[in-house]
Amino acid sequence: MFIVLLNVLYNNDKLQTSLLFIGSHKTRQQCAYQRKTPFYALSGIRLMQHTIFLALSLAAFWLANSGHYTTLMLSLGAISIAFILYIAHRMDVVDHESQPIHLTLKTPGYYAWLIKEIVLSNLLVVKHIWLGNKSISPVFATITASQKTEIGKVIYANSITLTPGTVTVHLDGDQFLVHALLQESINDLESGEMDRRVTQLEN
Repeated sequence: MFIVLLNVLYNNDKLQTSLLFIGSHKTRQQCAYQRKTPFYALSGIRLMQHTIFLALSLAAFWLANSGHYTTLMLSLGAISIAFILYIAHRMDVVDHESQPIHLTLKTPGYYAWLIKEIVLSNLLVVKHIWLGNKSISPVFATITASQKTEIGKVIYANSITLTPGTVTVHLDGDQFLVHALLQESINDLESGEMDRRVTQLEN
């Protein structure tokens, strides 16, 4: 479950590139030079690790949905997985972004904290809706991120957006332009608690 959530959260950068990311048309190799970690596709050992992880994930997904474990069905499943792995390698998408295995053990604690923040933010927004328009003070603010990797920045940006009352509208390097319904929400972000937790997650 956490692996699925990881991929949903991380792969939002591919679905929301025009909204969240730098807006340039750099290749993945060029972007690699901006990362703290090396471009994983260049490392044979890491490439093998991510390939094995992807194969096991696909096998588990296929077995859970098939319900048939005859020799023929297992053979067809193995052929399908091999074909998907081939396509994934040809597309150059087998890397630490599509299979963030280095974060798997750290995510449960972060998700638990993020869910708590989402609930508290929901209650705060509902409270101010009941209080009326005069209690709402929409504001734009620039937040500085301390993350060094693209994944870390995307997690932070999406975490801000997932939290009711705040939306990340632009990302330029380590500067996030955030819109908030309340100045209080900006103050919470400027306190650095979420930024610190995401930075711990990526390290």
